[in-house]
Amino acid sequence: MQTTNTVLMIRPTRFTFNLDTAGNNRFQQRILTPDEAQVRALEEFDGYVAALRDQGVDVLVAQDSEAPHTPDSIFPNNWWSSHADGTLALYPMEGHNRRLERSKGVLENLLHDYRIERVLDFTEMEEQGLFLEGTGSMVLDRQHHICYAGYSSRTHAKALRHFVEQFGYNLCAFHAEDRQGVAIYHTNVMMSVGTSLAVACLDSVSASGERTALETQLRATGKDILALNWDQLESFAGNMLEVHNRAGEPVLVMSRTAWNSLGSAQRSLIERHARPLPVNIDTIERIGGGSARCMLAEVHLPRKAGQA
Repeated sequence: MQTTNTVLMIRPTRFTFNLDTAGNNRFQQRILTPDEAQVRALEEFDGYVAALRDQGVDVLVAQDSEAPHTPDSIFPNNWWSSHADGTLALYPMEGHNRRLERSKGVLENLLHDYRIERVLDFTEMEEQGLFLEGTGSMVLDRQHHICYAGYSSRTHAKALRHFVEQFGYNLCAFHAEDRQGVAIYHTNVMMSVGTSLAVACLDSVSASGERTALETQLRATGKDILALNWDQLESFAGNMLEVHNRAGEPVLVMSRTAWNSLGSAQRSLIERHARPLPVNIDTIERIGGGSARCMLAEVHLPRKAGQA
């Protein structure tokens, strides 16, 4: 399936502005003291978990530890991904303190209940300066085995080729830039792919050939396209994720900032495909530079026999 009913989220302990990633994440804003940021982020995180569970989405919550300090651990989808065939992938991260997130025991606790058939560890690419930050760098169409990716310092062409070769995906790659002409740091900021709906800021792909190829590929897989403008991109409307509830019904998760940026026709289009779920993560968005999708690590692994 394209979507999952189970996600992993990391409850923050020391959430704050991350200097290690601010150089190329133009969405980050230093607006609060570390203590204020942590208090507000914790409130928003708990509200987000409650909203998902209220919709029938299973949420696994791991409490972050204070040491080592990993201010972006609230965004776990960047350093690992899981797949329905039992594959677990580990990714090379550009930010040095983000690499520390892999050593905090999150997966060891998770994997008690799930079956791992193989582990693909791409992290040695960090030594070569080659980065690929998981489902931030890549937006995956799991149904059609297509990897959508916008090149940036965090999404290297060689690492992408290695991923698609290992997973048997086709690559649709392009150059996506913000309105100032700077590479967008993660692909999942400018686009999202669900079962039948794709959300994308096509204007961010300035090369006409690449833009046409992206739109053609999305339509070839039967997707309706919700096209975003620049203001909506900057409101994190590209950072949505479709999941499904226990009844199998699609739920499209986004921040309230993203939802509020959409017009009535765009909202109606979403409602034809899924139940929209806007959540308040204002502080996390502004300080962390990531949004609703970034906070969700999808669990696609098969459960072990006897696990509910």
